[in-house]
Amino acid sequence: MSPNGKFSALTRSSGAFAMLAIDQRESMRMMFANTQTDPVSDAQLTAFKLAALRALTPLASAVLIDRQFAWRQAIDQQAVAQGCGLIAAADHFIPSSDEIVSNVVIDEEVNPQQVKQDGAAALKLLVTWRPDESAEVRRTMVLDFIARCRSAGLLSIIEPVSRKPKDGRVWDLQLGIMEAARELGNLGADLYKAEVPLFGEGGERAVRQECARLNDIIQGPWVVLSSGVAPDDFPQAVEWACREGASGFLAGRAVWRNVIGAPDVVRALTDDAAVRLRRLCDVVDRVVDRH
Repeated sequence: MSPNGKFSALTRSSGAFAMLAIDQRESMRMMFANTQTDPVSDAQLTAFKLAALRALTPLASAVLIDRQFAWRQAIDQQAVAQGCGLIAAADHFIPSSDEIVSNVVIDEEVNPQQVKQDGAAALKLLVTWRPDESAEVRRTMVLDFIARCRSAGLLSIIEPVSRKPKDGRVWDLQLGIMEAARELGNLGADLYKAEVPLFGEGGERAVRQECARLNDIIQGPWVVLSSGVAPDDFPQAVEWACREGASGFLAGRAVWRNVIGAPDVVRALTDDAAVRLRRLCDVVDRVVDRH
């Protein structure tokens, strides 16, 4: 379903969301580390993010940027194209010995009023959902986040992600996608960012059936992210999700993942990432329901 006018800062003229995520942090550092022998510096991450912003935001309807490596630089250098909405990541990632993002809390260094002055239209909060952790803690954090957004006049975007339990029990990550939506999808966030059910695998019928289930659970607009889906497969996954009620995408890896490690990053962003993003924009313009 196409969202209403309150999202005009984040959508294309078609009413569809075609949003770019460039807020990855230590996960992006790991991607670079897999392509080089030298240590990956903070400056290298910032340079890549700024190059991606310049190359890709002329196409994106909005862009999600992190405080740690790129927000201030992007604003000060005017790296985001005019007409591309700004979303600030408001999550602080806590690692563990075996996970880059083991837990998440609200980033107290992100001031909603300040990012609003910088031009932001929305804040985003990632929420790790595990069957063996407190639902009440998750709900309380999401409600706090929504209240902070509302008080600053910003849209709220939540991104629950299904993760393995820490107590070692057997668990279906796909079931977690649905359970997260049931728990957090109707607490009042303006937009829900969901993992693609089945990670887009298993054929059209199976994926669309699960997307329809997700659409029935979330009583509001939702978009899909690309983590877990191969970049070449993501456009099809987006189409299936949108045909079952999604309003577009907020994605990063499926757009720029293949650029990391390229000898000429700027050229690769133009020749590869921009082509992928343009294709995704065409998909949502064509498929998202406008009624």
